[in-house]
Amino acid sequence: MFNIDRRSLLKGSTALALGAALTPAQLLGYAKAWAADMKFKPEAGAELRLLRWKRFIQSEEDAFLALIDAFTQATGVKVTVESEFMDDIQPKASVAANVGSGPDLIWGLYSTAHLFPDKLIDLTDVADHLGGLYGGWVEAAETYGKGDGGNWINIPICFGGNYLNYRNSMIEAAGFQSVPEDLEGFLEMSKALKANGTPMGMALGHASGDGNAWTHWALWAHDAYVVDENDKVILDSPEAVKACEYVKALYDSWIPGTASWNDGSNNKAFLAGEVSVTNNGISIYQKALTEGMTDISEDMDHAFYPVGVSGKPTELHVAWSLMAFKYSKYPNACKALFEFIMSKPQYDDWLVGSVAYLTHPLNGYDDNPIWTSDPKRTIFRDCAKRTLTAGGKGSVGERAAAALADFIVVDMLASAATGQTTPEEAVKQATRKAKRIYRS
Repeated sequence: MFNIDRRSLLKGSTALALGAALTPAQLLGYAKAWAADMKFKPEAGAELRLLRWKRFIQSEEDAFLALIDAFTQATGVKVTVESEFMDDIQPKASVAANVGSGPDLIWGLYSTAHLFPDKLIDLTDVADHLGGLYGGWVEAAETYGKGDGGNWINIPICFGGNYLNYRNSMIEAAGFQSVPEDLEGFLEMSKALKANGTPMGMALGHASGDGNAWTHWALWAHDAYVVDENDKVILDSPEAVKACEYVKALYDSWIPGTASWNDGSNNKAFLAGEVSVTNNGISIYQKALTEGMTDISEDMDHAFYPVGVSGKPTELHVAWSLMAFKYSKYPNACKALFEFIMSKPQYDDWLVGSVAYLTHPLNGYDDNPIWTSDPKRTIFRDCAKRTLTAGGKGSVGERAAAALADFIVVDMLASAATGQTTPEEAVKQATRKAKRIYRS
């Protein structure tokens, strides 16, 4: 048996305060202490299967698996973690829901849980417990977490920030000391960068993460939305046409080929020095750090997207939610795992391991040292508070998920930007697609 004492606790607290990961012994010590007073008691002989997406940051996956191992040692509940490509998670979750068997827990994104809410364990007691302990949930987490009846059908355990990655030397050479915070200034910077031989570039192809993120920002920044608060399609508007015209002006000053970029293309172009500005999570910076690309890591930084006509942030960041199925034989063990993952200092340690690739949904983790140990990571701390949800003004259910999966906004802006259609026709085509999904 592992005996935890005050010295071990102090060492662990000091490590986290300095932004260092806990040792396995320290993590296990905290897990044992948590298990002695956990709220949700696992069933005898419980075993769980958890399906998650394949890691993008190795240290994040290492920290998560260490957390799971500590949970097993502290509770006796064996947890088997399986990994799949991110785009395959939703289909596998749908199959599990339909056939009534499969992993006990699935870690999906955006609105996955809202595709089959009646198949999921009610997690309201877990969410209320965690929210009460850690300063409450951010608004976007509550929206994603709750079903139509107001009960929690999943726990949004983290968000993935997606911001502007830029090279300081290149924007300075183009006459800018920082990334402009307004739409007009951002466009002028893009034009200046092209003129200076260091163009921008962001994915206008079917990039589930990066493509959806920046194009929804561009649409919403012009106060244009696919649907209103009642899920009525309102896309066909002068504001949407202006968004198309703006993106075409941006695209004309970019590196050629972005209309076919996927989620990996912008990373490669930025790390190869082919573009001066793109949008991404922390993974570009982290790769440059870990692979010794000091010419890039020391020269680059991150910036918020410019604020548009509303005067407020209109960003879209990935939401990752963990759900548990009613067919699981061990619902209490599922709840215990939720409680453990989201409790201090386990969750703090996982955030440190993710090196800002993941952001917390609970306000009580704003002071995690990962946000201040490196100023270039600080921007990602607030993405969960700044993001709109998948439906924009509308709901986050099945139809919002389908609109994202069908790349309605991406394709509309790409069609206008590349000159395949006029901005007006691009909006009308996208509106027809949206009405088929929203049946309006």
